[in-house]
Amino acid sequence: MSLEFRHIAHAYGEVAALSDVSFTAPAGEITCLLGSSGCGKSTLLNLAAGLLPVQQGSVHVAGEILAEPGVNPPPEARGVGLVFQDGALFPHMTIAANIAFGMDRAEAQVIESWLDQVGLSGLGARYPHEISGGQQQRAALARAMAPGPDVLLMDEPFASVDIVLRRRLRRDCRMLLKARGTTTILVTHDPEEALDIGDRIAVMDAGKIVQFGTPHDLHENPAAASVGAIFRGAQVVRASRQPCSDDEGDGDILRTVFGDWPASCVNGALPSGTDLDLLIYAEQVELVADGAGLPARDVHPLGATKRVLLEGPGADEITAITDAPIDPAARYRPTPRSGTARAFLRD
Repeated sequence: MSLEFRHIAHAYGEVAALSDVSFTAPAGEITCLLGSSGCGKSTLLNLAAGLLPVQQGSVHVAGEILAEPGVNPPPEARGVGLVFQDGALFPHMTIAANIAFGMDRAEAQVIESWLDQVGLSGLGARYPHEISGGQQQRAALARAMAPGPDVLLMDEPFASVDIVLRRRLRRDCRMLLKARGTTTILVTHDPEEALDIGDRIAVMDAGKIVQFGTPHDLHENPAAASVGAIFRGAQVVRASRQPCSDDEGDGDILRTVFGDWPASCVNGALPSGTDLDLLIYAEQVELVADGAGLPARDVHPLGATKRVLLEGPGADEITAITDAPIDPAARYRPTPRSGTARAFLRD
């Protein structure tokens, strides 16, 4: 079932947390709310869960109103599952009893099936303090999903787990959710996590959605430099679009502290004389050996490739990912691959 937010606004006293937020989490997909602390993502989740009353706007499940001002059914009446950062298991109950909580018929074979699905076979008789943090999160996921909720809401569910285990949990969680067709909203401040698990991502800032779309949409057509910046290797280079001088030819050119780049590398037309932010991915920067270029401040191996940090005037830097040989003592001129940069008017 789809979960839809229509014109949601919310405030804590005089402080606005959300402003006219509208989007739909499609049925059977994992939608991530991504943003820094205080952007409103957890508030949005709590409104859907029934932990906060809706002040303005409405929340819908499968097209039917779930909550609106004056209509605020409790979490247990909403058909939603909840998973929080710490798992929030009942410490006095076994893992099996935790999973059985909320189920109409908690038959032993059903509980064992859930234990098996989340990789906890044979651990049903243990208590939360007798298993690891990662195992506790798996148990919390099983407990939330076992009653068969229409929607699963997850708030930073992997934040307290170490990075190696976190990656595996994300993979396993995604496979389980997709196999069961569960409509899911997951709150995270980690771009890698959102890209790793989400079918769609809502990038939030200051109580609003900057852009909503698939990871491919956000990568290929970011609505703002801050959206493109969620991808690894993204960087913003200051530029100004200026007319070419007589000896440079016709048209415009992009002046940057790293040298002049062709205006043709920018997708979309922007007027001459404007100050721009160029969004460039490190793997899209080519390095040309040039004695008058920039020094390589750092060359760091990444396996089959290497990351090269070039130092420009002042504190400006630009990074390239390359598989070409690099001489740390040489100088290089960074050049863009045609049609790869994204330009945004500078605020």
